[in-house]
Amino acid sequence: MNFGEAIKFGFSNYANFQGRSRRSGFWYWTLFEAIVSAAFNILSGGDSSNIFGIVGTIAALALFLPSLAFSVRRLHDINKSGWFVLFALIPLVGWIFLLVWYVKDSDADANRFGASPKG
Repeated sequence: MNFGEAIKFGFSNYANFQGRSRRSGFWYWTLFEAIVSAAFNILSGGDSSNIFGIVGTIAALALFLPSLAFSVRRLHDINKSGWFVLFALIPLVGWIFLLVWYVKDSDADANRFGASPKG
């Protein structure tokens, strides 16, 4: 999956928490999110009260649900429950667990969440 396909997949599966997502799609979506965030932060000059700050906040809210869905599907890809995304709420160490799981290679075979997206 390339960058454009990942963005298209993210928006077309906006609130789809079923199935699996490959590592490449997840990380391209994360890159897209970072680019959008950085662009609006630069344009707003760090001031959230101007038009770019307001639009950036709206963009962040619009990207939240597909990002959550991508995260859940990525966890499904390694045969973990999507509820593990709540580890992000654990101070200091929660994000480390998630990061390790997000970089882990996909299960090669079908798992309880569906067939392997690798083919």
